[in-house]
Amino acid sequence: MLEIIVLPLLTMVTCKETRAAIIALHKNGFTGKDIAPKSTIYRFIKNFKERGSILVKKASGRPRKSSKRQDRLLKRIQLRDRSATSAELAQEWQQAGVSASARTVRRRLLEDGLVSRRAAKKPLLSKKKNIRDRLIFCRKYSEWTAEDWGKVIFSDEAPFRLFGASGKRLVRRRKGERYHQSCVMPTVKHPDTIHVWGCFSSKGVGSLTILPKNTAMNKEWYQNTLQQQLLPTTQQQFGEEQCIFQHDGAPCHKAKVITKWLGDQNVEILGPWPGNSPDLNPIENLWSILKRRVDKQKPTNSDKLQEVIMKEWVAISQDLAQKLIESMPSRIAEVLKKKGQHCKY
Repeated sequence: MLEIIVLPLLTMVTCKETRAAIIALHKNGFTGKDIAPKSTIYRFIKNFKERGSILVKKASGRPRKSSKRQDRLLKRIQLRDRSATSAELAQEWQQAGVSASARTVRRRLLEDGLVSRRAAKKPLLSKKKNIRDRLIFCRKYSEWTAEDWGKVIFSDEAPFRLFGASGKRLVRRRKGERYHQSCVMPTVKHPDTIHVWGCFSSKGVGSLTILPKNTAMNKEWYQNTLQQQLLPTTQQQFGEEQCIFQHDGAPCHKAKVITKWLGDQNVEILGPWPGNSPDLNPIENLWSILKRRVDKQKPTNSDKLQEVIMKEWVAISQDLAQKLIESMPSRIAEVLKKKGQHCKY
């Protein structure tokens, strides 16, 4: 009868209450064989006799190959060269007296939160002028609220390419499925590229126009685009309310004829806009979102690509546009905090 009672407990032998019950029966004169014919029972009783406790002694495990001081040295080596591989770090660590594998190196770095990731791509801020201009811009607009930014129309040009316009695509596949149709991203030597100009504000997306093939992106094309695309957008979204227009420092944007035309149209300009600063323009995030959506449609020719671009552009919600605009105060604050360097956006 006793064995019948205890046996169900053996399915939970790691439970503290189960171990206590076994020891209680042992103290009352029952042997391990009386309690249940299980080797686990004898192990618990032996552990209790030797240590006087029902708790299982934690195994010591394999001793670490490195000391805390050596771990700190490894961290300094990695931070000195962020692109060094685990194997390279293991070799350099070995010169300091630590014989460890690349796998051990990865574990030590993981303990410090250093994980291998694909490097972020940002425009090179090689000149002090780039950083200075970014700081001047951010200081000028540091007091602006999300409501202030809601009066700005952001604009930019962007390229769209057939077959993976948004870059690399990750797939999950099983062994042997590397070349399965659903796991392959098609490529061509010279993919068709479509250039577009678009604008948006907190009120939603504005006009989007596609640059015709064999048309240069020059001041004549840009003035025509502003006339036919920007002015209708400002009228539709803001009516008689004053708004501010943003564009970057591309040569065709800064041409004298364009500056004069914008002045004649009473278009107020945000800026001066700092060079190499896509992280300050939320339309860059909008382009990334649009390219991912277009890629999912898998257009197979230029006509289909243009059709999908226009369809997905108008499908962008006003809520998404507003959230991107509302991120501007955070962008400004982060660039100031980083003393003009790139922010996460």
